[in-house]
Amino acid sequence: MKIVKHSGSVVEFNRDKLKSSLLKSGASSLVVEDILKAIDHEIYEGITTKKIYKLAFGLLKKSSNSIAARYNLRDAIQMLGPTGFFFEKFISRLFVTEGYTTTTNFFLQGKCVSHEVDVLIKKNDFVEMIECKFHPRRETNSDVKVPMYILSRFNDLKDRSHPIFTKSDKISNCWIVTNNRFTSDAMDFANCSGLKLMSWDYPPKFCLRKKIDEDQLYPITCLTTLTIAEKDKLMVSDIILAQEIIDKLEILEKIGLSPIRIKNVIKEASELCKYL
Repeated sequence: MKIVKHSGSVVEFNRDKLKSSLLKSGASSLVVEDILKAIDHEIYEGITTKKIYKLAFGLLKKSSNSIAARYNLRDAIQMLGPTGFFFEKFISRLFVTEGYTTTTNFFLQGKCVSHEVDVLIKKNDFVEMIECKFHPRRETNSDVKVPMYILSRFNDLKDRSHPIFTKSDKISNCWIVTNNRFTSDAMDFANCSGLKLMSWDYPPKFCLRKKIDEDQLYPITCLTTLTIAEKDKLMVSDIILAQEIIDKLEILEKIGLSPIRIKNVIKEASELCKYL
């Protein structure tokens, strides 16, 4: 059976790969087998991976909202766009859990020109900058031009003192974080130049997917019991992580949710963030 990927390329349908992704979401083997059987009856030659995902997501949601939310993770990260402003806040939250002090959207004067830095982090008196490359389309990867450009910005800033966390901080390292992937040339250039990278699946021990799952740092956009408009309202109110609403019933009341819906949202968020 041939299927069409997000990129437009045509590949053989891999049932085992779909099964693995469903199991990783936390669904039981019995639920996964039922979903696979249902999908077997729905797929056809030339179906898109997007359509298969929607079928699987809908079936998972009937089983458990929180499991469907976890399965929805990659799409949920893309919902932190379209500009990437909320993605930057999300990345800041991830580094806070690593013991960093962080700040976002900071203007700094370099030797040659001024720069807006997406995220700045500090731990043990070392300050690092993070540039976020957000892509609203899954098939868009960050190529070698990205680290080449960001390296020039880092070089313009690194030897100067900046009023960031103290009156005189110096930036010692630079990260590039993307919600998608880096090309092999981009990774080779960044590693050779001393830049740190983080993407959906790189580096293996500190990639977005692994970090989010291990620490339950699911974005608010994962939740299936909220509408898109409600998620947008929460993010504007600086609620970025699902765990941030568990003890904040008043913010859900403020955006107009009924008591029953608040109960359902809190239940989903609690189950999602307790998953190990």
